[in-house]
Amino acid sequence: MAITEEAPPAATEPTPPVQTEQTTDQRTPKPKGGDDEQARHLNSPLLLTMLLLLTLLLQGPIRGALASPVMQSWMTVFVAVTVQALPFLVLGVLLSAAIAVFVPASLFARALPKNPVLAVPVAGVAGAVLPGCECASVPVAGALVRRGVTPAAALAFLLSAPAINPVVLTATAVAFPRNPEMVLGRLVAGLLVACAMGWLWLRLGRADWLRPPARASYEGRGRGAAFWGSVRHDVMHAGGFLVVGAMAAATLKAVVPQEWLRAAAGNPVVSVLALAVLAVLLSICSEADAFVAASLSQFSLTARLAFLTVGPMIDLKLFAMQAGTFGRGFALRFAPATFALAVLVAVLTGTVLL
Repeated sequence: MAITEEAPPAATEPTPPVQTEQTTDQRTPKPKGGDDEQARHLNSPLLLTMLLLLTLLLQGPIRGALASPVMQSWMTVFVAVTVQALPFLVLGVLLSAAIAVFVPASLFARALPKNPVLAVPVAGVAGAVLPGCECASVPVAGALVRRGVTPAAALAFLLSAPAINPVVLTATAVAFPRNPEMVLGRLVAGLLVACAMGWLWLRLGRADWLRPPARASYEGRGRGAAFWGSVRHDVMHAGGFLVVGAMAAATLKAVVPQEWLRAAAGNPVVSVLALAVLAVLLSICSEADAFVAASLSQFSLTARLAFLTVGPMIDLKLFAMQAGTFGRGFALRFAPATFALAVLVAVLTGTVLL
């Protein structure tokens, strides 16, 4: 009887089968997720194949459309702008990625003067010496603020680095070989706007408008991986904006009636405002915008200087990056002030130097 009483507890231990059922239940959703991911990955080649087949089927009408004089002119301008700007774009991306990854932000903090009024022009000049794309200047400026640099100096660097760095000035000289004064005009206008915005922040800025990033952009990653990741990101994004800008410039040259362009270019006020707004909408990388501006030959040099001054300092992508890095309240105040000041300084600089 003692044996029969002890037998039931041993026979009724259900733990091994229950555990195996639970483990199988937990593992069953994983293959389904993997199948869904594989199906999604297979969609891209399928869509590309369908697009290629559609192109082959419609190659006759496509060839006829491309053979028209308007499309020939469009493609000539598009290819010329893209091919001229691409080497400077790649060089600028490589240099800006190297500075963002390998140069510590504490170096800038130690090099700047303690007096905020003096730190602003020093930071502006540092932006003219150190190459940096506008996509890289925003996180670098955020790192400077986080490391204790006065926000006015960090904002001056944010504006000057993509606008007047050596790669940008060299590209401007290549794009305007018959107008070397454009290089000096771009340097003076960009530096004045950067310093003026920094001093304006010292006068009117408030700490609660500024929300610096909580951590570094490349924290937790190796330097090599961070460098190539930054290069790939900037090439893809800046290259995409370059293509859009080249397409817009080619469209203005080939499709828009010349009478419209002459009417806009003939009015000094309208021409400056039109190209300033166009710079905001196109969001071209600063290493390539000079070639787009050079193709807009209907407009005056002052109007094109406004295009080159506004674009690297405030455009659609920069507004989004500034809002994400420093806060929406900061971007809503900083962007309109930068736009208005950049247009005003570009007009004054163009009147004096061009």
